[in-house]
Amino acid sequence: MPTGRVALRVLAYAGAWLLGAVAVTAVLFFSSSRSIDLASHDAVVAPTMTGHAVVETGPVLPDVRVDTGRRLGVEIRLEKTDATSTDELVRRYGYIAGQPEGQVAIVTGAIEDMLRDAAVRGAVVALLPVGVWLLLGRRRRRELRDRLGPAQALVAVGVVVVLGVCLWQPWSDPRPREDEGDWVALSEFLGPAVPVPEDLDDVEVRGDVLTGQTRRLITSAVDTYDKSKAFYATAAERAADLDLRVPEDGDTVVAFVSDRHDNIGMDPVARAIADAAGATAVFDGGDDTSTGRTWEAFSLDSLSKAFEGFDRWGVTGNHDHGDFVHDHLADAGWTMLDGEIVDGPGGSTLLGVGDPRSSGLGSWRDESGLSFDEVADRIAEAACDSEDRVSTILVHDVNLGRPALERGCADLVLGGHLHVRVAPAEVVGDNGESGYAYTTGTTGGAAYAIAVGSKPRRNADVSLVTYRDGRPTGIQWVTLQPNGVFEVGDWVPLV
Repeated sequence: MPTGRVALRVLAYAGAWLLGAVAVTAVLFFSSSRSIDLASHDAVVAPTMTGHAVVETGPVLPDVRVDTGRRLGVEIRLEKTDATSTDELVRRYGYIAGQPEGQVAIVTGAIEDMLRDAAVRGAVVALLPVGVWLLLGRRRRRELRDRLGPAQALVAVGVVVVLGVCLWQPWSDPRPREDEGDWVALSEFLGPAVPVPEDLDDVEVRGDVLTGQTRRLITSAVDTYDKSKAFYATAAERAADLDLRVPEDGDTVVAFVSDRHDNIGMDPVARAIADAAGATAVFDGGDDTSTGRTWEAFSLDSLSKAFEGFDRWGVTGNHDHGDFVHDHLADAGWTMLDGEIVDGPGGSTLLGVGDPRSSGLGSWRDESGLSFDEVADRIAEAACDSEDRVSTILVHDVNLGRPALERGCADLVLGGHLHVRVAPAEVVGDNGESGYAYTTGTTGGAAYAIAVGSKPRRNADVSLVTYRDGRPTGIQWVTLQPNGVFEVGDWVPLV
């Protein structure tokens, strides 16, 4: 057979496979859905061709949609939540909307995963008819064609249709359609008495009944959104111009955050401080949540998005109950410290473990049920038994690493927990070696276990740790006060 005809036949088969793969992928993709944690809810997301992102909130609050700016859209159905009241829930909405990047990334990631899954299955399914066609061969196909009458052809078409419908499964898609009800602009929905920020002009809502209570709740959410976005956006802009120590050649700077307690507003501020200082890595000292429940995934997603591209290490705090926080951050690419010495920033060695108090972990590697003092002793043993000196011990509370300092087996112990900053304190160990203990203040500006609000409730701290030749050489702190004013501490050398 001439080479040209072979090439044309190969192209024809490839084209048939590609058309089939695209068709099956589209059917599978637009009939699929995925469960995620979103905006303090269990949620179900599904792709659409409406060009809108639609949030279906349920029977009490109006649904919300925004234009995605493209043909592809998404429906998000909010389900179970841990909020104890509608008022609390709506305040969360307003606050989370002020820093939506983490939540947008979660939805985008879910849609991309669904598309990849559909594409893989579509490619495999489309190979079947091409493969059957080739396996039959030309002579067998001619025989089947000669024997195939109208009745058999009708049966064959029917089988294909039935298989397609079974693959599509339209009866299993309970999602309400977007055209149920009229959409109106948020400003029109609330009325002229409620000022709506300009960046919410493209937000539309849908609801049959607007009671006075609902209006008050939505107005409160809009107000929280406006104040939160304005305060933290301004702070992030100012952080870029802070007079921070400029790293020297060979320095590696690490941003140290701790005790965020769900305050996602501080995340872009912390990243701006880190960028201004020339940081390339981040330590997380724990207590990113108030309870460690799945509804607080928005806080963890925001932190991961804010420090995207950084080298990232972390431990859990005493408020990060259970293993959800640990596992969620690990899945997002954080190196979560579990009692093993690992490579740290700038050629350093790093040791750490989650806080055993109320965290649900309380373990040393595979051993569970250890007390705070027992874990502290295990950390000291691991540090002192190491062939290479441990540069840094990262814990939630510096007292967990104090025995290692007292034995002279570490250069620096970093922690938080107290919600106030404690300056670097030198500790001379039993072996004559010196180390330092440093406690950073609450990055979330938390006065209590949760720091959700339109601004920090107390001073919000980010610390900057400098490494050179694998050893910590200095620390500088930055504080954002509740009035929006920054304070910058001197760079303190660690001798």
